[in-house]
Amino acid sequence: MVETSHSSSALRTDRYELTMLAAALRDGTAHRRCVFELFARRLPGGRRFGVVAGAGRFLSALRDFRFGDAEIEWLAANQVVDAATLAWLADYRFSGTIRGYREGELYFPGSPVLTVEASFAEGVVLETLALSIFNHDSAVATAAARMSLAAGDRPLAEMGSRRAGEHSAVAAARAAFIAGFDATSNLEAGRSWGIPTMGTAAHAYTLLHDSEEQAFRSQLAAQGVGTTLLVDTYDIAEGVATAIRVAGTNLGGVRIDSGDPPVVAARVRAELDGLGATNTRITVTSDLDEYAIAALAASPVDAYGVGTSVVTGSGSPTAGMVYKLVARQCDDGAWVSVAKASTDKASKGGRKAAFRRLRGGVASAEIIAVSEGFEAVTHEPAQQGDRPLQVPLVLDGIIDAQFEGSAGVLAAREHHRAVRTELPVRALGLSRSDPALPTVYVDVE
Repeated sequence: MVETSHSSSALRTDRYELTMLAAALRDGTAHRRCVFELFARRLPGGRRFGVVAGAGRFLSALRDFRFGDAEIEWLAANQVVDAATLAWLADYRFSGTIRGYREGELYFPGSPVLTVEASFAEGVVLETLALSIFNHDSAVATAAARMSLAAGDRPLAEMGSRRAGEHSAVAAARAAFIAGFDATSNLEAGRSWGIPTMGTAAHAYTLLHDSEEQAFRSQLAAQGVGTTLLVDTYDIAEGVATAIRVAGTNLGGVRIDSGDPPVVAARVRAELDGLGATNTRITVTSDLDEYAIAALAASPVDAYGVGTSVVTGSGSPTAGMVYKLVARQCDDGAWVSVAKASTDKASKGGRKAAFRRLRGGVASAEIIAVSEGFEAVTHEPAQQGDRPLQVPLVLDGIIDAQFEGSAGVLAAREHHRAVRTELPVRALGLSRSDPALPTVYVDVE
């Protein structure tokens, strides 16, 4: 066996995946060909659409899904599985095929966001890895998209790292950028994913100095007149006056992090204009979510900074996606559709292909073609104007690297920007409602 580095993602999983594997290896069913599907039964929080995020991260995690010496030794020491299963895991390399929605794509209830075709053994161990990434990132991206729609053309900065775990903070910055945010305060997200970073000073910097004026002068000396000064450490009106007195009317911007945003923004704009600083921008960063941003649409705000709300999915911290077996091959080679039938948790069996039905460039339905047999389903449009939604991500174990890294993030951002223009007007509302598009299942022979 080859020693696995600390980057291995193999143990980012649940124990029952390996115990199922062990039992299936023992009874001979582990090598049956299977189709697993990742989807959401419903959209959380009464959202009208969801945004797929996490595909690039999942592919990189799949590349690192290796059981090296350290992982095997730990599993053995803790008696998780037997020796035969450990030997199988030591040689694990995913050799199947994965199709999925492009990152940045919109999804709706029942959308086959990810389709994994492999042996039961190879596919079942990926459940938690896939769900932990897609559920988190898609929740953040969906919230971020709603905020971006509410903000319109005004820039958005993600600044919620201190409200999330250290690793999820980086993933959240990535997801928010894909869904329309313009920058992040997180430097690791900038390094890892090529996201523009921003940030100037916090209240601590003002409090460090003997006066607000001294703090402003120091910041200007270090960062230049184009910087943004935080004006609400003490009295906001005095802070604005001090900022313009020491920086002049060419000050880049002021930031407000407290008070009633619409009222305070209007007062600050009036004061800036009265002092001749008509081009000084106002950034608001005070406990914003999509509703607060929408309420500021008519206010003289130039940019927003969002923290807690975006990194926690704005009240819906998980996308609620599940990973289910939907088809399997029998010993005689025939394929059968399988599905869970539990109350409120039923799934739709069969291999699927998905399309967005467009009329005049506007989406009208999510069309899902379902096949009881494995080979019959097609990824060709059923009607003119149907846009295929799934693309190959992994073919026979070979990962398509174009979806990974900073290039993959930029491509996902551009894809999201394009597909968002297909949304019908009713999808743009922020109130709780049914999904903006109906999901229509079409059986194929």
